Amino acid sequence: MKTPPPFALHLRPATPDDDAFLFTLYASTREQQLAAWGWTPAQGEPFLRMQYQAQARHYAAKHPPEGHAIIERDGAAVGRQWLVRTPAELLLVDVALLPSQRGAGLGTHLLNAMQAEAARARVPMRLHVTRDNPALRLYTRHGFTPVPGSDPASPYLELQWWAPEGDSGTGVR
Repeated sequence: MKTPPPFALHLRPATPDDDAFLFTLYASTREQQLAAWGWTPAQGEPFLRMQYQAQARHYAAKHPPEGHAIIERDGAAVGRQWLVRTPAELLLVDVALLPSQRGAGLGTHLLNAMQAEAARARVPMRLHVTRDNPALRLYTRHGFTPVPGSDPASPYLELQWWAPEGDSGTGVR
């Protein structure tokens, strides 16, 4: 039996009151990119706000809100997860953690839970990730593979995961 993680994670529905946190989280995912461009925070903020709002509108228009959740650790917001559940698949639209929470096993814990859910439902799990995203290593370690026919010129990889034969999602991998 696996030892439980040394933290208490809770998912709760995202609400409009979470907008400031979600912007901060989004901006944290773009810090390296802005630094590479040599932009100061003052230069980057208008760009980040525009990009954040475009992403928020796109996700809201394309995906049902039921799967949009705030990840809380010990009662504090530390990330977000947007998981779309259909009879045919689980689609991980987005998962992000604050920089202070990365590398502590939270992503693995969340991914294990999503994979167990997909295994119980007997559906694949699918996601898109940029080719330079450090999370790509996490996904490949957890058995995600490129979807055949993916465009090699695209900056995004479409990945999928199927539960191994006989895995009904009753145990954590």
